[in-house]
Amino acid sequence: MDATGLSPTQVGKALGRLAGAGLVIAGPDGSLIIAVPALQAAAREALSRPDSAEHDDEPKEVRKVLRSFVVDGRITQVPTAAGKRQLLLDWLVQDFEPGKRYSEQMVNLILGRRHHDTAALRRYLVDAGLLDRDQGQYWRSGGTVVA
Repeated sequence: MDATGLSPTQVGKALGRLAGAGLVIAGPDGSLIIAVPALQAAAREALSRPDSAEHDDEPKEVRKVLRSFVVDGRITQVPTAAGKRQLLLDWLVQDFEPGKRYSEQMVNLILGRRHHDTAALRRYLVDAGLLDRDQGQYWRSGGTVVA
């Protein structure tokens, strides 16, 4: 852990992500083994992917977060860090027009274009004060307004 500069918690999370992606596997004795073929395939895929201009119009800090968590307009993972999650949610709420009311079904359709877990995204947006709801209706109540 000293070599990485990461805390034990950060190392555990990183190892969990690597294991979840199949890049690290458990050996017969419980030790962790790098899945070399999977790691090589992932590296080749990453290198062959053209640089995306998907978030080039965003400020540098926002662009960095979005490139980490959004690919081809789809959220790959919701950040656990509150600041990064807030930036992602602000980007997401741009799909909703200020002043317009939406049914829950319409909210699910809009959010479903970005991620499969629409219930979690709705909850995050409401908890962050970016969407409000009352009697089955939702409306945008916060976030950056793009002119």
